[in-house]
Amino acid sequence: MQHQLSWQYDEFKQVGRDYNSQAEVEVYDSSHADFRDIAAESERVLDLLRIETTDTLIDFGAGTGIFAMQAARRCSQVYAVDVSETMLDLASAKAVRAGISNIEFHHAGFLTYQHSGETVDAIVTTFAFHHLPDFWKGIAMNRMNEMLKTGGQLYIHDVIMETTDALANINAFIQKQEAAGGDFLREDAEGHFRDEYSTYDWVMDGLLWRSGFTIESKQIDGGVIGTYLCTKK
Repeated sequence: MQHQLSWQYDEFKQVGRDYNSQAEVEVYDSSHADFRDIAAESERVLDLLRIETTDTLIDFGAGTGIFAMQAARRCSQVYAVDVSETMLDLASAKAVRAGISNIEFHHAGFLTYQHSGETVDAIVTTFAFHHLPDFWKGIAMNRMNEMLKTGGQLYIHDVIMETTDALANINAFIQKQEAAGGDFLREDAEGHFRDEYSTYDWVMDGLLWRSGFTIESKQIDGGVIGTYLCTKK
């Protein structure tokens, strides 16, 4: 949104874990490594999007910059966006050490990032969209649609739930996280469902369609982890 509303949702307010905290950011990569290989995930996403050397890409919720750096090695320009300055400082330092210079870092979010360049070929967001309540997800999708070229791709990977057996699936997911990373990951998962804004897949389906996207593929793993690949109509 060009002009912020007086009643606009504050996406800089940390929900769940405080990623403005240096201590939280320092353990982010190692704690997530207990249950996911972010570098390998990043390569799979880039392969799925068929990213080419001339492409441009926006990474919303760039975090510690792992995906942005992988993408920068394969495309012409990456815009890495995050609401945590602490995360961005770490990501920027990592990029400098790796000799990567085609990433622009922006302290902003889905509602506040102002894209000044040409429309992009792809937008990726992984485990960040749940920070927005559903109404503001719709606003964010409209904004992302405007940033994409016609036929451009949107990739969303996040906690997105099926209606059937939702409570049982959530409990199973929490137990799985505890098995992978003990109390730390169990508490993280419990806090997610208690305090954050994950949504049902049928809500996501409707928001995407109404925002001008075609859903090319959709997968919900374990009833709680959703992956969407969409194109701008």
